This record gives sequence, C-alpha cells and structure tokens, in this order.
Amino acid sequence: MALMLMLVVMLLSLIVQQTLSAKFRKYSKVGINASGAEISAKMLGDNGISDVRITSVNGTLTDHYNPSNKTINLSDSVFSQRNIAAAAVAAHETGHSIQDATAYGPLRLRSALVPVVSFANNTVQWILLAGVLILQFTPSLLYVGIALFALSTLFSLVTLPVEIDASRRAVAWLEASGVADYETLPMAKDALKWAAYTYVIAALGSLATLFYYIGLARRD
Repeated sequence: MALMLMLVVMLLSLIVQQTLSAKFRKYSKVGINASGAEISAKMLGDNGISDVRITSVNGTLTDHYNPSNKTINLSDSVFSQRNIAAAAVAAHETGHSIQDATAYGPLRLRSALVPVVSFANNTVQWILLAGVLILQFTPSLLYVGIALFALSTLFSLVTLPVEIDASRRAVAWLEASGVADYETLPMAKDALKWAAYTYVIAALGSLATLFYYIGLARRD
C-alpha cells in the first residue's frame, strides 16, 4: 500500500511541477509597475522591518528567505522583472520575513529543526540501506534510520503552515497595497496555490516513504 502511494505521489509531483512552471510562464507575461525587489522593499517598509536585506540569486524559482542572516533571496527573474508572477513570489518570500519578525511559531520550529534535519538527511539513506540489508539479522539499525527519516517527515509537515501562511500574507498585502487589482490578484493567488501544492506533495511523499520503511521493519 505504501509503495503504491509513493508511485501516486511521484506522478502527482510531476503534474504539479509541470503545472506550476506553466502558470509562472503564463503570469510572467502580465506586467505590473514594480519589480520583485521593489515589491519586497515596499512590503518590508509597510511592516516596519528595516533589518532585512534583499538579494539576487541565480536559478529559476530558487527564491527563499534565510532567517539566519535575514535575507530575502530572489531569483534573477523575480528580482528585476515587473510582472504579477514575480510580485507573487517576492511578496511570498517577504511574508516569511514578517513571520520571522513576529516570531511566528511554525517558522521558529522549522528553523530549530534545520540543523537536526540537515544531519539526518546526510546520513539517513545510508543507514536505511544498511538497515534493509541486515534486516534478517537485526532490525535495530533500520529503526534508527526510520527515526531519522521521521525527523525529515516532521520538517515537511511543519513547512506546510509556514508556506501557506506566507502566501496568505502575500495575497493580503498585494490586495491592500493596490499592487494587484481585480484582474491580477486571482493570478497571484493561482500561482501561489500551485507553489503550495509542491509542499503538500513533498509532505505526502515523505509520509509514504516513512510508512514504507515502517512496513519493512514490521515484516521482520
């Protein structure tokens, strides 16, 4: 059952990624009067935040907020482009900086999990592989791998409210500030909705994989 769920999640992930890319290509053709960097700067100012830097990073959809050094990192296409897709992404990432400034609980929990999850991700695949290979002799190593993988699953689940709340803040600000109007606001909502689906799929995939390894351990 878990294996079948993993295959379904893989298919859904492909569909979501393809749709997300298509949505952003489509909405990138709808121009507005501010670049992504300008959107972030105005949103920060409107929320009284002055200690966050806005930087440009390479790649496509590589945008992220880094709470450790308080930087909003916007991909090249978002940083300088003036379209509703760039505005939605920039506002979303700025939403994370507002979460940080207001001590939003799920973001603080996710940030606290980062070093632990980084360690787990660097070792868990090898531990799980070794655990499966020696399962007939002892299940203990597999259980260690499952425990480490469970931390990654927890991280994926905690990420969901963080991302959904950031999108909510982004849409609310885009509407209140007048950056998006009756025509472009639904586009921003749609783009952010499909971006959120990627995190939902990631969480489901992590859960399915966790259940798969738990099932293996129980067969012993």
